[in-house]
Amino acid sequence: MSSFKRHQNTLDTRPPIHREMAQQTLDRGAFKKRITVLAASVPAEKSSPFLKSQELKGSIINIPKTKSIVQDPSDPQKGCCCSGFRSLKADLNEPAQRFLKFHDVATTTQDIDLDYDFWNADEILSAVLPGELLDGAPSGFAATGHIAHLNLNDEYLPYKHVIGQVILDKNKGVKTVVNKLNSIDTKFRFFKMELLAGEPNYVVEHHESNCVFAFDFTKVYWNSRLHTEHDRLVQLFSADDVIADVFAGVGPFALPAAKKGCGVLANDLNPESYKWLSRNIEGNKVQHLVRSFEEDGRDFIKAAARRVWKNPFPEFTPKISKSQTKKGRRALVSEGTRDPAPSSMIDLTSATSAPVHQPTSRRQITHFVMNLPDSAIEFLDAFRGVLAEPELREAYEGKMPMVHCHCFTREVEDQTSAEGDIKQRVEEKLGHVLTDAATFHLVRSVAPGKDMYCISFRLPQEVAFSSP
Repeated sequence: MSSFKRHQNTLDTRPPIHREMAQQTLDRGAFKKRITVLAASVPAEKSSPFLKSQELKGSIINIPKTKSIVQDPSDPQKGCCCSGFRSLKADLNEPAQRFLKFHDVATTTQDIDLDYDFWNADEILSAVLPGELLDGAPSGFAATGHIAHLNLNDEYLPYKHVIGQVILDKNKGVKTVVNKLNSIDTKFRFFKMELLAGEPNYVVEHHESNCVFAFDFTKVYWNSRLHTEHDRLVQLFSADDVIADVFAGVGPFALPAAKKGCGVLANDLNPESYKWLSRNIEGNKVQHLVRSFEEDGRDFIKAAARRVWKNPFPEFTPKISKSQTKKGRRALVSEGTRDPAPSSMIDLTSATSAPVHQPTSRRQITHFVMNLPDSAIEFLDAFRGVLAEPELREAYEGKMPMVHCHCFTREVEDQTSAEGDIKQRVEEKLGHVLTDAATFHLVRSVAPGKDMYCISFRLPQEVAFSSP
C-alpha cells in the first residue's frame, strides 16, 4: 500500500501536550498520536505513476518518517498500495477527483501512528515546557566531541534534566549533555559544568582543522564556536612563519599552524591544558614543529625570542608528492642514470635543474597569538624591552613580529567606539601609541553588551627595543 503524503498544513502532526512532565521524568511512551487519512487502493505496479501524477500534485500528504507505499490492509492478497490524501474526499480538488474516477480507484482510510521517535527536539520541548517559555526554548547546543554543551538561562533550570534527556535522545553521536554553571575557575578560566543527561565521560576527541584534539572538557577551556576564528588566524600565517602562542590551551591555533609548516612555541599555565597540549602534539605528529611550555604568559613572552634565536626551527621544506617524486626519478633516468636511487633518496632539486639551496634555519618569531580575551591586554606590558639585547635588536630591525590579541569590549554601540576602546587600552599597556595601522576583527557577540574582538598590530620597535 502506498501512502501518498498530504500537505502538512492540513494535518495536525504536533505531539500531544504533557506540560506536567517538564519537572518530572521524561515519559517517552506518552507521546503517541494516530492520524487517519484518505487513501486510494491501487495495484502496486501503478503506485509510482500515482505518486508522480500532476493531477494529484497538491493533494498528496507530506508526513516525514512515514512510508509512501504500504500494503493495503483491506486486501493484502492483491498486493495493492494505498495513497493518503486529505482526510475527506470532498477536500480533493476537481483534477484529483477526475483522475481517481478515470482510473476507477476506490478510496478508503489509513491510520498513521506517530510516536516519540517521530518528533524532533524542538517539537518535544514545545510539548513539555511551560507555554511562556516556548520562545527561545534551548534545543540548540555547542558540540565538543561527544558532549553537547548548553548554557541555560535561569528560567529553564527547573526543567534542565528533561531538556538534557531530549537533546540526548534526538542527536546521534551525543553521549553526554552538560550545562555551564555561572562559576568559573578564576585562575585558568575554564567553565564549571553539571551533568544533565548521559554518561559522565568528559574526555573528548574533537576533530577540527584537520587535527584531532583530545582533552578533559571539565578541566580546560574549549569553545567550538571559535573554530572560524582559529581558521581565520591560521590562514594569515605563511608556512615558513614562526608562531609564539602565549595562551595555547590544548592547541587550537598551534597544531593547525604546525600542520601548515609553521614552527610553533606553545605555552599554557594550566597543568591540564599543558598535559593535553603535549599529548595532542604527539597525536598529530608535529613534535618536530611544536615546542610546549607551562609558564606564566609574561615569562613566556619575555623568553620566546631568545629561545628561537638560540634554538632555531629548521627551514620549512614543502612536502613532496608522489607525482613529484616520480617526475624526479624519470628526470634522473632520462639523464642516463641506469640505477636511480629509491624515491626517498632522490634530490629533486638536481633532477629539475634548480640551483642548489643551502638550508637556512628559522630564528625569528613572526607572530604572537594571545587568545585569552578576558585578560590578554593586561600582558602586553611584557613586550617592553623584549628585543633590547643587541643581537636580537639587530636581527629584528625592520622585521617586527605581528601581535594578535583577543579581548572583550563593552563598547558595542558601533564599531568605531569598540575599536577606540580597544586601541586605547592596548596603547596604555604597551606604553606607546600604535602609529602603524592596527586591524580589528569582530569575532562574536558573547552576551548582550559584550563583544569579542581580535586586534592585530605590528609590535612597535620603540616598545620592543626599549630598556626593560
